[in-house]
Amino acid sequence: MTDDPEEGMLSWDESVFRDERVFEIDYVPETFSHRETQMESLKYALRPAVRGSRPLNVMAQGPPGTGKTTAIQVLFDELRAQTDVQAVRVNCQVNSTRYSVFSRLFEGVFDYEPPSSGISFKKLFSQVTDRLVEDDEVLVVALDDVNYLFYESEASDTLYSLLRAHEEQGGARIGVILVSSDLDLEIIEALDSRVQSVFRPEEVYFPSYDEPEIADILAERAKRGFHDDVIAAPTLDRVAELTAEQGGDLRVGIDLLHRAGLNAEMRASREVERQDVEEAYDKSRYVHLSRRLQGLSDSERALVEVIADHDGKRAGDIYEVFHEETDLGYTRYSEIINKLDQLGVIDATYTDVEGRGRSRELTLNYEPEAVLDRL
Repeated sequence: MTDDPEEGMLSWDESVFRDERVFEIDYVPETFSHRETQMESLKYALRPAVRGSRPLNVMAQGPPGTGKTTAIQVLFDELRAQTDVQAVRVNCQVNSTRYSVFSRLFEGVFDYEPPSSGISFKKLFSQVTDRLVEDDEVLVVALDDVNYLFYESEASDTLYSLLRAHEEQGGARIGVILVSSDLDLEIIEALDSRVQSVFRPEEVYFPSYDEPEIADILAERAKRGFHDDVIAAPTLDRVAELTAEQGGDLRVGIDLLHRAGLNAEMRASREVERQDVEEAYDKSRYVHLSRRLQGLSDSERALVEVIADHDGKRAGDIYEVFHEETDLGYTRYSEIINKLDQLGVIDATYTDVEGRGRSRELTLNYEPEAVLDRL
């Protein structure tokens, strides 16, 4: 720090950021480190597509924030730039039905969106496969966050359509990459037998980054995102330490760097200091929660809010409040509970109730205040 406080102060038109976009969640880094083995495995599976054959299918799994999506984005950028292979990544958190998945594939293949209504799935499907055959192209589909398709019971139908496309339209060549951060989800076992019989994927695992790897990746991100000398090595080490405490999820660390930079600017400081990091951590450590809540429907969000207000109560009691607010029936209510449980937002545990058999007790996996704030 300079002896003259004024020299360490930002003026109104200055920023600690060289390029603030570097800290956005969908930013694809120029340098993608510590995932060489996984990238080689993915390239091995997709190499037949470059030669005009159907690629091997892949199942890529690993904890959140371990580079799975970035690996797909880097690989697909290479494929599009260097080959004639069509490569489309579908965010299943947003597109969680078979129809919406194929709508995104249509958009990827034709470069424009399909009609918003009046087109059946069968027609949508045939237009995509017909185009692939007509142009003699191979399509690689990455179903990112595929666990959301399972939560909505859409995974088997979607995969079946993709894997059997060559039977519906001779000459259609489609390869599938499933990407999941839900380690409790046994993907193969959760699929219908008709899909299991044809889905024999290569498995690629993305382990959590260790602290030195986290520090290396965040240092590169900070170098590109901040101006020189904005964040000192000890402060960066603290960000890496806090990220490691959150399971090595890089999204936590990247969000933490961004928020710490904003805190420094609030102080009109030219340097990000440890206090900026510590103050930002309370928000950044909930990056998982924010992401999980982001993709919920209105009725799902309504149930989360009711559970937050009645944390630890039995499912029957909570249903009464939920039904009063939404007018939805018990079947839909039970489906939403199962989804929120699978997402890790709540814990639905069966307990014995005297004289009434077994009932589920619903508790949040996060502090109620944190949940309500993010809703």
